[in-house]
Formats: sequence, structure tokens, C-alpha cells
Amino acid sequence: MIVALAGGVGAARFLEGLVQVIPQKDLTVIGNVGDDTEVCGLHVSPDLDIIAYTLAGIVDPLKGWGIRNDTFVCQRSLQKYGYETWFNLGDKDLATHIYRTQQLRKGLCLSQVTAQILKRLRLRIRLLPVTDDEFQTHIVTSGRKIHFQEYMVKLQTRPHVERIVFNGSKKARPAKGVLRSIQQANGIIICPSNPIVSIGAILKIPQIRAALCTTKSKIVAVSPIVGGKTIKGPADKLMKSIGVEVNAIGVARIYRDFLDTLVLDQVDRNLAKNIESLGMKAVVAGTIMRRLTDKIRLARIVVRELE
Repeated sequence: MIVALAGGVGAARFLEGLVQVIPQKDLTVIGNVGDDTEVCGLHVSPDLDIIAYTLAGIVDPLKGWGIRNDTFVCQRSLQKYGYETWFNLGDKDLATHIYRTQQLRKGLCLSQVTAQILKRLRLRIRLLPVTDDEFQTHIVTSGRKIHFQEYMVKLQTRPHVERIVFNGSKKARPAKGVLRSIQQANGIIICPSNPIVSIGAILKIPQIRAALCTTKSKIVAVSPIVGGKTIKGPADKLMKSIGVEVNAIGVARIYRDFLDTLVLDQVDRNLAKNIESLGMKAVVAGTIMRRLTDKIRLARIVVRELE
């Protein structure tokens, strides 16, 4: 079994290649839930849905999130009633959130509902929310704490970030099966996700980082920072805001207590020696995934490093 720690779009694109290299049934994904939020009374799990939609072949290929060819009739109607609709939810996408919310209200936990959604989408991977407990990522800006989605989507990452707060991290417990998956994995992959608020949120759950440090499995990460910038999302801004070097070396330092190998892009090959001085192996490869062939090629490189 291969275990992957995953955030949003970058992780989903990598996983799309990975399931072409290994059978879906041999893959367990531990997903970030720090971005989860409530919209119009519905529980929305953006990162879990991006992964599920991508692997089911229904994701919007241009945006990287949402459902392909979705419509927004409901959202336009909500605007007439004065609702803020900065968080875009398509009509087909809404069905997922309605289903999830109803099942949660019936007493099921997020792990159970996520498993049901994957079954409906005919996926054979195992997708585990890192925790079933209440847990959210917030940004502190101008002395005010806002949900990460407000910072990311509504405010388009414009505000200066003073601090990043993970609400509930001290009490949250790993969801059932998460620790066992890490302990029994044949290999562990840290997907090319934001190391601060995607993978970083996962690592904030008590016991997760300790499990990664003690597992006998090899752990390989793919750097999401290429040439000092992120391919998608605010990882570079957030790394800079907390004083982390915005390059593959900064990523390596975040993971250095458990990481065996870091895969970095060809444009950063000059950083390889510095990364290896941190006590891990550096592998130089093309990490930008424009086509499915790119995703498969990168996945094969990563899987080979797990052997």
C-alpha cells in the first residue's frame, strides 16, 4: 500500500498520474480538511472533493476544481436574495455538499461520508480526511482572524499575513485508519501541495508528524516550489510570511525530520547539494504537470524512489 498526503489541485494532478502507475486499490490518500468550510449551511470539503472529482474524471480541467460543464443557476438565484456568492459552487457540485451535510447530520463522521462519496463515484482508492474532528485553518491579517477560504478566494491572497492559526489542532485526533496507514505503508508520498496550509495542516494534527518520524517506510516529497515560485496557490506568499526560504530548500527544511527524498524541478538543480546537506536525497526531475504524460512520468520517478 502506498500512502499519499495531499492538499488540493497540485496533489490531485499528481495523483491522477499515480493511479496510472499503481492500482487504485493500493493507494490510501490522507487529505487536508483545514480548508473545510460552511457555505449556505452546507459542509464543503474543497481538498477532498478536488481529489475525488479529479480521479473520477469529472473535474473542471481549466479551473482544476469543481465539476466539468457545471452550471451556476442556484448561485445566481441566491444573489437575488442578497447572499454573498464569492465562494463558487456549481449546481452539480452542490449535490455533493447537500449529500455530505445530510449524512453528517444523521450522525456519520466525515470519513464515513467521504467513503460513500468515493463509492458513488466508482473510485477504488481510500481517501481519509486527516481528522473527523473540528479543524480549520485561519489567517491573521491586520489583527483580524479570517478563514483561509476568505483569504484565498474572496480576498485573492492580497492581505498581508501576520500569522497562520490552525483552530482545533490541539484537540483533533487522527481519523480512524490514518495512523495505521502510515505505520503499515510500503511507501509514503508527500504530494506537491502547499507545505504551510495543506500538508502543513495535516502535520498539525497530533500524532501525525510523530508517526511519519517513526515509520519504517521511505518518504518521498515533491516540491511545489519551482524557481522560487508556486505553480498554483499562495504557498510562496505564506512561506515568506513565516520566514521560510521560498525555494525547494525551504520545503526540505519543513519536512527534514522525516523526509528521505525530495524531488525538485530541473530549474532548481543547483539547490540539490544544499538539500542533501540536510540529510536527505535530492532527485532532479521535471515536476511541472501540463499533460497526463507529465503526471505519469513524475509518478513513476517518485514510486521508484520508494523502492
